[in-house]
Amino acid sequence: MTEITQQAARLLEQAQSGQAAEALAEAEMFLGGGSDGPACMHFVRALALTNLGDPHAAVPAFDLMATAAVRENSPGWLACALASRASAQLRLGEGEGETGVLQDLVTAEIAVSGESEPIAAVNGRVAVAIGYFELRLYELVGAHYDVAYAMSPPDNGNRAMWLFNQAELHLFWALELYQVGQVAGAESHTAEAERYAMRSAAEARGPDAAVWRDFALLAAACARADREDPAGAAIDIERYLAIAEERGMAASALAFTYPFHAVALRRSGRLDEALAVIDRAVDGLPPDAGWLITAATHRTHAVLRDTDDAEVGMRYGDTLAGAMWRHRLRMLQSVEAMKSLELLRVQHEQASRAAALDALTGIANRGAFDRAVRQAQDKPADRFAVLLVDTDKFKQINDTAGHAAGDAALRSIADALGAQLREQDLLARLGGDEFAVLLPGLGTTDAVRVAERMVAAVRAIPACPATVSVGVAGTYAADLPDALRHADEAMYRVKRRGGDGVESVVDIRV
Repeated sequence: MTEITQQAARLLEQAQSGQAAEALAEAEMFLGGGSDGPACMHFVRALALTNLGDPHAAVPAFDLMATAAVRENSPGWLACALASRASAQLRLGEGEGETGVLQDLVTAEIAVSGESEPIAAVNGRVAVAIGYFELRLYELVGAHYDVAYAMSPPDNGNRAMWLFNQAELHLFWALELYQVGQVAGAESHTAEAERYAMRSAAEARGPDAAVWRDFALLAAACARADREDPAGAAIDIERYLAIAEERGMAASALAFTYPFHAVALRRSGRLDEALAVIDRAVDGLPPDAGWLITAATHRTHAVLRDTDDAEVGMRYGDTLAGAMWRHRLRMLQSVEAMKSLELLRVQHEQASRAAALDALTGIANRGAFDRAVRQAQDKPADRFAVLLVDTDKFKQINDTAGHAAGDAALRSIADALGAQLREQDLLARLGGDEFAVLLPGLGTTDAVRVAERMVAAVRAIPACPATVSVGVAGTYAADLPDALRHADEAMYRVKRRGGDGVESVVDIRV
């Protein structure tokens, strides 16, 4: 884990614990107000903007984060950017609609599976889980929190958070199952919710441990409302709800508890108190409560009131809930189809990359180099230089130390050669112990300097007797095949002199 990643992790905790403004200021100072900078710091900025109530500014911040993640070749941060942007656009009603949100989440889910760096992987997993949860695709959520939990250190307070999120997932799942009349299924999910909530309370750590412990115990009490001991559940819900409200917890974060509280009171024989709770819940529903909590609150109200008007409203609500459930199932099917297509696309890209790479060294192979030369000739007036590189004393390594040592030497040589190149240059292994380099935009003089650095870098490889002979030629793209032939001849002249050197030829065409 790099120092920057550790710093970002600290700022992310700040951004989620009431200090979003401070986290934003530090992230923006680090980024310097530009589009460059690491993806993790762009995430701090985007998350802080979200928590400060500016989701419209967060969306382009997630775009910058995605660009940075691609630049860094970080699948975890890319997944986090795509999934977080999808969630933000879903809340704002922006972007390409539901299909675009689903596609971003599927792409993010497949990308994050290839991440090994813990902080990027955990944040990517959690972002995907949140996105699926907001779409009520409950079946797709839990596995990501399981991985986030497993990848978080035992003394990390986030483990309790991921367990609480699992409890919340099962409580919401139960509420929707009640909406469509699947009572047994709902009760199985409240049992799961209680199990996760009690684990969350037991594993709460860090400065906010008391907050998470009490919130988890509130969720555990809600989970008992429809099963055994409703009287005890009602007492515990009232107790921990009061604590949460005293701490100033947002109304939208607590709205899910009121239907459970009312049910626990009614099942305990305290109908008047149940009616008072659900009446207040209906009157105080926050505008961002979401469809499910709004529907569950009104349905619980109708069940407890048990009037003719309530019966009519409940029938309408049940019809709507059934339609929403069927839509949810169709979304699940769409996600599975998208996953299959995305996996095929990724596998195709991986196969294409593998076909262009040398299996031993991981650099381009001869086929990729030949294609690059042909593509370069599409612009015949462009300048290029080419290097042909042959390893000296390679047979000696194989004969004295074995082929495994020879393979290790080739990998070290490829690394040493590649370290001298620019991003736009191409290094390829042509086969055996021979390499080639394509240098766009360079003339012979500059290419010789690159070659001399390569010779010195290989000479400096520890415990490796190999050196390299390098032939250099500069030309226009139209004459690249001739330049390669001349560079090859120059390289063999170096070898005949004993190797470990560079020879260039006059530009093929000036």
